[in-house]
Amino acid sequence: MDDSTHPVQQVSSLLKEWVDTGLSVLGINNNPESTMYLTVVTAILFIMAGISLIGVRLILNKTTTKWLLGRLKNWDQSLHSHKVFSRFAHLMPAIIISVGTYSLFSPETALYSFLMGLSKLYMLAVGLSVIYAIFNTIEHLYSLSNLAEKASITGFIQIGKLLFSIVTLLFCISILIGKSPLLLLSGLTAVAAVLLLIFRDTILGFVSGIQIAANQMFNTGDWIVMEKFGVDGEIIEIGLTNAKVQNWDNTISTLPTYALTNEAVKNWRGMNESGGRRIKRSIYLDIHCVRLCDEDMLATLSKIKYITPYIEKKRQELAQYHCDNHIDQQDLLNSRQLTNIGTFRAYLESYLIHHPMINTDMTTMVRHRAPSELGIPLEIYCFSCDKRWIEYEKIQADIFDHIMAMLPVFQLRAYQRDADLIRSKHTSNQFN
Repeated sequence: MDDSTHPVQQVSSLLKEWVDTGLSVLGINNNPESTMYLTVVTAILFIMAGISLIGVRLILNKTTTKWLLGRLKNWDQSLHSHKVFSRFAHLMPAIIISVGTYSLFSPETALYSFLMGLSKLYMLAVGLSVIYAIFNTIEHLYSLSNLAEKASITGFIQIGKLLFSIVTLLFCISILIGKSPLLLLSGLTAVAAVLLLIFRDTILGFVSGIQIAANQMFNTGDWIVMEKFGVDGEIIEIGLTNAKVQNWDNTISTLPTYALTNEAVKNWRGMNESGGRRIKRSIYLDIHCVRLCDEDMLATLSKIKYITPYIEKKRQELAQYHCDNHIDQQDLLNSRQLTNIGTFRAYLESYLIHHPMINTDMTTMVRHRAPSELGIPLEIYCFSCDKRWIEYEKIQADIFDHIMAMLPVFQLRAYQRDADLIRSKHTSNQFN
């Protein structure tokens, strides 16, 4: 096929003819080797490139793209916010410079080589910036979807950007040195070990990102605790090489992404997705205040509606036991009687079950822990319906406020070391 019939060749010939005619009208010599000719044509070429950039940007405005994208409102807004169209418009000047250089300059001139190389580098830079903008758009739209709650794609977006950056860099170097990209790629095998050391964190982060996404281990917004790094807060970003966590004191901790899979991490997501937040706290009771309940105490405690059924049931059980075993209830050595601490424990269980902010569908109990030198630990174990931190602390505080206020009713006393020492000293002085 004759090259003169090729569309590109025809456009090139028409462009050169048009420029030569215009220069003749202006009285400028059409000699391709003339300095004046080269200067004027180069100026015209860059002016055309600038005009084309403005024209394409005017065409790719919000109205046009909104009409083209139809109902994809989020796409239209996100593409514009990340400047996809404005960056894409730069391809036209690069094409104008490339076609104009091919049409107007002789391949033997240094200016031809310079402008063709410049246009290719320009195209590569514009292409990379458009790819970056598209990746940012995809990440933004993904963050608005329900899938973002299950897995983060920030790491994959960053590895995609890295791969395209490496490919673009190889092409740029090949253009500058005039060698094939395949030749450069083959030369990289000689420095593969060095590259592995340089991109060690990147490779580890990429592998960790796959593990995190595949197993849904972590996501942005998760509350994590890592004692080794002093981290206690919410994940705000999981990147290719680093993860950022905003601690509850508003400081931001940055740690390697692979540390999330290699180190011990406590993730509170399970608590957020469950039906309640656990309350697990003990109050220490003075072991010397534990006693049997007499009739006067039981009469008083029976007036508390939460334990009235409990006391009546226990009285019937004890009466039946004494009858079956022929034991006089006044026989303190052989009879069974209620204790103030046992009755108090039953009261607290009933109190928690009737508490409006306790999720009774989850474990709810009051238990004794092993006694120690501090007394008898009475532990409250239940789950708050409200999992928000401030509200959770208020509920927990209200429960223990009530517990401590009810101790004297059951003739119990909380252990407090200083007061106990003073009381012991006072008793010792009395005996002396």
